[in-house]
Amino acid sequence: MIERPPLSTKIIFAVGQLGWSLASFGVLNLIPYFFMPPEEAGKTDFPDFIYQGAILGILTVAGLVNFGGRFFDAISDPIIANWSDKTTSTFGKRKKLLAIGALPFALLSVLVFVPISPDDTMLNTIWLMVLIVLFYLSFSLYVVPYNALIGELGHDPKDRMLISTLISVTWALGFVLGGMIYALQGYFENSMPSAQAFQYGQGILSVIAFVCMLFPILFLNENKYCKQTTSSVSFGESMEIVWKNRNFRFFVIADLTYWVAVTIIQAGVIYYVTILLGMDKSNASLFAAIAFPLSFACYIPVNILVAKYGKKRIVSFGFILFALTFLVSLFLGKMPLPGMWQLGLLIVLSAMPLAIFGIIPNAIIADVINKQAEEEGESQAGMFFAFRTFMMKLGASFALLVFPSMLLLGRSAENDLGVRMTGLFALVFCLIGFVLFQRYKEVV
Repeated sequence: MIERPPLSTKIIFAVGQLGWSLASFGVLNLIPYFFMPPEEAGKTDFPDFIYQGAILGILTVAGLVNFGGRFFDAISDPIIANWSDKTTSTFGKRKKLLAIGALPFALLSVLVFVPISPDDTMLNTIWLMVLIVLFYLSFSLYVVPYNALIGELGHDPKDRMLISTLISVTWALGFVLGGMIYALQGYFENSMPSAQAFQYGQGILSVIAFVCMLFPILFLNENKYCKQTTSSVSFGESMEIVWKNRNFRFFVIADLTYWVAVTIIQAGVIYYVTILLGMDKSNASLFAAIAFPLSFACYIPVNILVAKYGKKRIVSFGFILFALTFLVSLFLGKMPLPGMWQLGLLIVLSAMPLAIFGIIPNAIIADVINKQAEEEGESQAGMFFAFRTFMMKLGASFALLVFPSMLLLGRSAENDLGVRMTGLFALVFCLIGFVLFQRYKEVV
């Protein structure tokens, strides 16, 4: 008899989310900053490790290399998901893959930012490309089976909502810690060059991430608390089952637009602070340090609103509020307010949508998975979350492909057009997400 997990088990599971959120923060958000840093008085913090100009007029090496890693994801995510669904192990069918992926995931989160040549060379580009592919493979090895556990551990509706809330908190904590990289860089710059200071800071964060990722591997009793079935369908059949779920399809496409927008604000905050507001880069850490704790205060209201109005209405409201946040970003530095007040306004507006999208999407997917399992007698939890993970990474990757290209239009105080265009780009995607999500039919 599978037991409902106690709160302690849910917390142990959620700590793993903190780990992978922190481990992925750098590659998902800091590639433009490290390889195409903001210009101040014609200078940047880091050397030009890779080619800085345009390719085919509109693309960049930084954007293309990161986006290229997603093509590998298109193959690896569903394959790993099907492997995870079919795995049997006394250690735990999901934990087996978590254990394989955790260490390389943490190591590669640092190595991506360690070029092997101090100069702008093709060698650095090839090195970065190889590491990005390996990073996303290890990312999938950990995150795909981890996400499958959300619905299997939360086999009771109340547990699913609580687990979704807890992992939203720990995902946000991972983001907050990841955002401390700017402050850590500033601290280490007192005794070493900026690039090395950044690498030291990223190394410290990767160690914390690895320790957190070990928690569900070492302390979660998967066989006791997770309601699981071993899939008997082939890889192709599993993909077909998931993609034919019309309700899930509309949700996951709309979810992609959110990840485009949130990646823009995560990657863009350092530019908004230094270029648009003219503040020191250490203030960029304030966004993560304040926005996410503030979003925690919204968690109880979000749960209350979901209980009263349902998940669909609240997510729709989240898209509109996030669009408003990016509308404000277009006017940063132009408003008749001190820079810190303008940054504070951006933080306050982003808190509620971050809470909404942090909690509800995982609960929605778990609802869809459990309904499908009830109707067909066999769970494809790994494949459902693999599609969601792939869309998440595709959205983030697309944002990071376009983001550096926009910076070509201007990333200095004298010419900030490219930085402002990133906000407009994210605003449009929030509105697209809102429209698409209206096709989703809430599972009851």
